[in-house]
Amino acid sequence: MKLFSSVNDITDLNSLVAEALQLKQNPYAWQHLGKNKTLALVFLNPSLRTRMSTQKAALNLGMNVMVLNLDKEGWALELQDGAIMNGTTVEHIREAAAVLGQYADIIGVRSFPGLKDRDEDYSENIFSKFVKYCGVPVVSLESATRHPLQSLADLVTIEELKTKQRPKVVLTWAPHVKALPQAVPNSFAEWMCKADVDFTIAHPKGYELSTDFTQDATITNNQDEALADADFIYVKNWSAYEPYGKVFPGNEDWMLTNDKLKNTNNAKVMHCLPVRRNLELSDEILDSENSIVIHEAGNRVWAAQAVLKRMLATL
Repeated sequence: MKLFSSVNDITDLNSLVAEALQLKQNPYAWQHLGKNKTLALVFLNPSLRTRMSTQKAALNLGMNVMVLNLDKEGWALELQDGAIMNGTTVEHIREAAAVLGQYADIIGVRSFPGLKDRDEDYSENIFSKFVKYCGVPVVSLESATRHPLQSLADLVTIEELKTKQRPKVVLTWAPHVKALPQAVPNSFAEWMCKADVDFTIAHPKGYELSTDFTQDATITNNQDEALADADFIYVKNWSAYEPYGKVFPGNEDWMLTNDKLKNTNNAKVMHCLPVRRNLELSDEILDSENSIVIHEAGNRVWAAQAVLKRMLATL
């Protein structure tokens, strides 16, 4: 594997999930693969779980790890080809990515969208240029449109905890105080549409995701209807795809509560974290036995380790 940016980079989803669960049982069996190999983690935005879980995964595989918070510790990057760099940018991404490729065997990149220009964000300009110029395998640590390591961990969690062959999985919109990207819901929808689950998306009117990610999902504006008989509920806020990056007043009643779980199949509740308590998710949910958010976060290690293991095998 030379690139991990979406579910489309995976030829056999079931085998990757199984591999992650096998690594969870025996984390250090493949340390020889990473010996004398280096992973560079490049962050243009904040991170807790992605940084720590990917770093832990690499260490489990015997790798060395370097972390660069490029937004704070690096030079201001120029992204445009042909630019006359007489302004605030100091280094072109062509050189920055190529140099990092000299220092690392695998590179992970995290860059959020600006939520102002949809075409620019959905072009994945920063991530795609790292892929183009670095010359080594690249793993997405979350991009403008997707968060594949999170989605793989989510699927691993569902596979590990499901009690029937084809569970009902619901992605439900949640309130928030600001506009958030569509990357997590886009990615989760894309992965669930390829997995063997009964998948439904529930959101208020106006929060439709791009159909590029939701073509095989059932979509409704009725949250109660969506939650009926659910086995897993994935809670996440996102801003509008059209008009891009916008949020609309109201919809506070979309926060998940214990009362809303009554018609589910004693559903397990998921969230990618960080979560704003009593806004996105109630205390009563997060502190209950239905919440599996910490278990889910723990599986981020094994998802990352499965991906890195496959990349190391190609070096």
